[in-house]
Amino acid sequence: MPPVTTAEAGYVSIVQLTDSHLFADHSARLLGLDTFASLNAVIDQVLGEIDQIDLVLATGDITQDGSAGGYQRFIDAVARLPAECRWLPGNHDDAQLMASLGDASGFNAEWVDLSRWRIVLLDSSVPGAVPGHLGTRQLDRLDRALDSADGRHLLVSLHHHPVDIQSDWMNPLGLQNAEKLLQRIDDSSSVRAVLWGHIHQHLDSMRGNVRLLATPSTCIQFDAHSAGFATDTQSPGYRWLRLYDDGSIETAVSRLPAGQFVADPGASGY
Repeated sequence: MPPVTTAEAGYVSIVQLTDSHLFADHSARLLGLDTFASLNAVIDQVLGEIDQIDLVLATGDITQDGSAGGYQRFIDAVARLPAECRWLPGNHDDAQLMASLGDASGFNAEWVDLSRWRIVLLDSSVPGAVPGHLGTRQLDRLDRALDSADGRHLLVSLHHHPVDIQSDWMNPLGLQNAEKLLQRIDDSSSVRAVLWGHIHQHLDSMRGNVRLLATPSTCIQFDAHSAGFATDTQSPGYRWLRLYDDGSIETAVSRLPAGQFVADPGASGY
């Protein structure tokens, strides 16, 4: 597939948006929160903070209801950003519908080549289930991406967390065959980072020389390290990444001002 042209030599600039949980119904709310309004507020912040964007990467749970209307609202919202978008499905998504709409909008990709980097998109969603799994086709995709990288550095993206995040209720809802992904990561000298959503919170750690990154939702936030389901009062946000030609990574999370778009504090699930 053809590479996306970068706007500035020396690094690639990516904005990650994740877990927007949109509805077709404009009046619908998630734990009392207007997810479309919060997504647009995050996009406004991106536009005010990031001068160069080479790719927008949406890492699943695009919608809460798996509806065509919800996906169209997302497509319309990210059209305000000055870069192409690629997406992958999460457990709340309809992966088949996303594939169809993504063909029409240009949002689908197995991977994207940007300068000296290859961004791989894996579908870890399982129809009707919350935990994730990488099937044979997805693992084959990663193998092909690794084998044909031609010296590029790799960032591997998916929806579900492949490592322990120290949350009793969230850990069982992660990637069920994570060892198959992690073994490939461990065996590769090309993979520089693994990036995901799903956990609605910030994470930045290392596995050997590989950066492990998770990102807050553009709507509700989960309390880190909680034993049971619990929301957090932190505001929605996004992640920006600068992927340098030498394989190094600069990245951080940016959130809306404190107190904006806080979910119902008494929620026991969703």
